[in-house]
Amino acid sequence: MSSNGKPTIVVVHGAFAESGGWDRIVARLQDEGHRVIAAANPLRSVAYDATYIRALLDSIEGPVVLVGHSYGGMVISKAAAGAENVKKLVYVAGFAPEAGDSGATLAAKFPGSTLGQTLRPVKLPDGGEDVYVDQELYHAQFAADVPGEVTRVMAANQRPITSAALEEAAEGSQAWQSIPSWFLIPEADNNIPAAVHRFMAERAKAVTTVSIPNASHAVFVSHPTEVGDLILEAAAAA
Repeated sequence: MSSNGKPTIVVVHGAFAESGGWDRIVARLQDEGHRVIAAANPLRSVAYDATYIRALLDSIEGPVVLVGHSYGGMVISKAAAGAENVKKLVYVAGFAPEAGDSGATLAAKFPGSTLGQTLRPVKLPDGGEDVYVDQELYHAQFAADVPGEVTRVMAANQRPITSAALEEAAEGSQAWQSIPSWFLIPEADNNIPAAVHRFMAERAKAVTTVSIPNASHAVFVSHPTEVGDLILEAAAAA
């Protein structure tokens, strides 16, 4: 908790991104008096990643607003389940699964995702597989409304995720089932169709749902003002 009594805000990136992508939003939240932690999501498996983020949450004194982008939504939904200090959830183009849902099954629930055809595999020593978005396709797939000189760097800096993590089903109770949630929907998301985001927001009975026309999956980079506004709304809510 910040010394002024404001909640700590923890932001969790998803696949093919990294914690530095939150920079402009982090700076604004800090300017508003919040302590902010941009967590480094391991992107190894839903269960492992959630345990990792839960350890971070358990180390924080006072109330927390927990924010997840993309696959980061899978992680925060499990990590915050039963965490008494997490008071609000914010899904920024993020998955909000229930038990049995995986990132892959949710993304395919409605037509429109073109992510699969852009992924490039890297075989791992343990027999598993990491996947990256092809750098030549990254701009159009992930961040079409972000300047090309920015997406070139984002593509090079992207963090891979295991194929298994994308296919792993959520288990047990999910935090959005008991913690108030806020959703931001980018209407031109090529990774997770907007119809999927709307379905999840309605299922979660979101307090507020904000839609941004023509916004890409990388909405936290292209529309930091709107994303920051929603996080601050959640942080200020009773």
